[in-house]
Amino acid sequence: MASEPTGGLTEYIQHHLTHLVPHASKGGFWAVHIDSITVSLVLGVLFCLWFWLKARKATAGVPGKGQAFVEIILEFVDGQVKDVFHGDRRVLGPLALTVFVWVFLMNAMDLLPVDLLPWITEMFGIKHFRAVPTADTSMTFAMSITVFLLIIFYSFKAKGFNGFMHELFTAPFGKHPLLWIPNFALNLVELLSKPVSLAMRLFGNMYAGELVFMLIAGLFSAGAGLAGWALYGAGIIGYTVWGIFHILIISIQAFIFMVLTIVYISMAHDHH
Repeated sequence: MASEPTGGLTEYIQHHLTHLVPHASKGGFWAVHIDSITVSLVLGVLFCLWFWLKARKATAGVPGKGQAFVEIILEFVDGQVKDVFHGDRRVLGPLALTVFVWVFLMNAMDLLPVDLLPWITEMFGIKHFRAVPTADTSMTFAMSITVFLLIIFYSFKAKGFNGFMHELFTAPFGKHPLLWIPNFALNLVELLSKPVSLAMRLFGNMYAGELVFMLIAGLFSAGAGLAGWALYGAGIIGYTVWGIFHILIISIQAFIFMVLTIVYISMAHDHH
């Protein structure tokens, strides 16, 4: 294990919830989490390389298993985009595909044994390393804020500056000057709630799943003798059962993030 829970389960969990940050970092809001950035970048590169290789070797005849799997993902994502967005999908389609696969891969890091990556990094003198980028609010908010900026961009693109401002101050209550402030306040709350809900939903589910895995892993080191073996067996069963159930969670969360991204950008094109 990367760190024996000598101080008990609480110390074990606190150790695994600590991010890898630069020595000069003071922590807080502006702290750079090297582990989250590294894992997300590596997974992003692997995702791009995987799809590029399959596209390069794609054939018009009977596809291989790898090509067939990629085509299933492409058709699934394109179907979701087509159902929600009825405009030009040349940008939104690849964006939705990137969001779905990348978020899924980052979520899937939670299926690795809790101590595997920390144990590997500790051999290189790195004491703290968290493997799940989506259990980090810095990453989930970075993605949701990017979606938010796209919403603003497409709002201006579809409606123009005057149209977007007119909508902010006149919808949904009407054009009367006394209603401008209530309209603007309501629309502002609606706009800001989108990135917050996107980020916190993904973070909350993945953080909770990470904690459950840590609690189960704590059973492996608890107790002694016969009680210890019983807890060890319970830990293995619990880890397996929760891991199988967690596959559904990581898939659903990636799907929800993708669908909401499509819906929010589609709403930016609508005129009220």
